[in-house]
Amino acid sequence: MILIADVHGAVTKLRALVGATNEQLVVLGDLINFVDYRTMDGILAELAGRDWVRRLIQLRTEGRIDEARALWSKVREGDANDLQQRTADLIEAAYQEICGALEGADAVVTFGNVDRLEVLQRYLPEGNRFIEAGLLEIEGWTVGVVGGGVPSGLRVPGELSDDEMARRLSALGPVEILCTHVPPAVPQLQRDVVGGTQKGSQAVLEYLLEHRPQFHYFGDIHQPQAINWVVGDTLCKNAGYFRATGRGVHHPAA
Repeated sequence: MILIADVHGAVTKLRALVGATNEQLVVLGDLINFVDYRTMDGILAELAGRDWVRRLIQLRTEGRIDEARALWSKVREGDANDLQQRTADLIEAAYQEICGALEGADAVVTFGNVDRLEVLQRYLPEGNRFIEAGLLEIEGWTVGVVGGGVPSGLRVPGELSDDEMARRLSALGPVEILCTHVPPAVPQLQRDVVGGTQKGSQAVLEYLLEHRPQFHYFGDIHQPQAINWVVGDTLCKNAGYFRATGRGVHHPAA
């Protein structure tokens, strides 16, 4: 089994990985690239320019969420319908391209905070399986998968409330491997060195402490302080940032 997260439009790298392995691929969300904090590339830059994106990142990093929302509202002051259509077109094109790289992969795919579920599922090639939340058996392991991001205050479509995340995790019951898009609320795992944002889920942490799976794989943190960390009896491993690394995390068969 190979696990990856935060693909963010890395089409060439994803296609290379799919072509190089016969192992089960598990994709832990964020397939398209809205903004790359390192390069300012992405859909937002195409809509509003890199200087605007740089300012948005600064406001979000400083926790000035109301100002970040106001900055986005200013972009919409022109023809809102035109902006909405341009955004939708860019999202459609991004999913068409990145999902095309999964042709023949037979992958399990969940969603991250930037993902649009309906568009992702529309373009996911036959043979690949989308799972919003649920149980799987993969290579002899009992695997629980829960997609979605933590609330940021920016009303991003793929975010889940804390209560909803807790509900979906509880519905899994005990598993051997937990797969989520987000990390647990552990300081060393939840803070992004570039950008400084904290995205850990208290609900995920509580699940780990209660059910004690052997492994927890996650993404969302692109430049983490720690890649591996033990929480209770669980080895937690960051499976991103695939856009930058092009590498997956290998999990051995049972």
